[in-house]
Amino acid sequence: MKGKGESHVTIAAEPEPIKIDLLKTAVIVVDMQNAFVRRGGYFDLAGYDLSGVEGIISPCTKIITAARRKGARIIYFQMGCSPDLSDRGPANSPNNLKSKGLSLIRQRPELRDKSYIYGTWGADIIEELAPRPEDVVVKKQKYDGFIGTNLEIILRTAAIQYLVFIGTATNVCVESTLRHAFFLDYFPILVSDAVSQAGSSITQQATIQNVKTHFGWVTTSGSLLSGLEALGQ
Repeated sequence: MKGKGESHVTIAAEPEPIKIDLLKTAVIVVDMQNAFVRRGGYFDLAGYDLSGVEGIISPCTKIITAARRKGARIIYFQMGCSPDLSDRGPANSPNNLKSKGLSLIRQRPELRDKSYIYGTWGADIIEELAPRPEDVVVKKQKYDGFIGTNLEIILRTAAIQYLVFIGTATNVCVESTLRHAFFLDYFPILVSDAVSQAGSSITQQATIQNVKTHFGWVTTSGSLLSGLEALGQ
């Protein structure tokens, strides 16, 4: 039994269960945008298999709904860049040279609205997970959500200590931000069936192994939801 006003729950996880305070917890929803999730978006046009990311929409929806109801904060990442690409840095930077999205835009400018240009369909967060007014949306240009954003100010101001990661891509933006969070002394929790990789499934397993061994805790949507639902019962 949880006492009135109790906000602490224990979540079954690897390598061991983790006790969190929901009032000091944020769910980080990483880049669940049309460009990366929908047919006809950038990832689809680039040849990525979308079955994995389509499959995480349901667990992401359930986690966001339950966590919001129990008092956790919901923070959305929105990967993108301005229409004139002025916030992408020098054209010859490693980030730009490695960016398949920018290469696609350069080669086929008619597909700009399918990529992640702010103000276009591609950059919008998918309808099923649309943020509510009380949620926070953090726009970012790098894989790591701490770089060039006010994310840490938001987290420190709200006294957040625990970060639950869901979204895409596990091996790119999710892992990049999760590692940085660990180095900043947050408690990162990866929800293994609510994140989806870009590329081979090997990268998904590698990130999961890395997180539970070195950088945080790994749980499932079922375990997380069970912990949340136990609160107040």
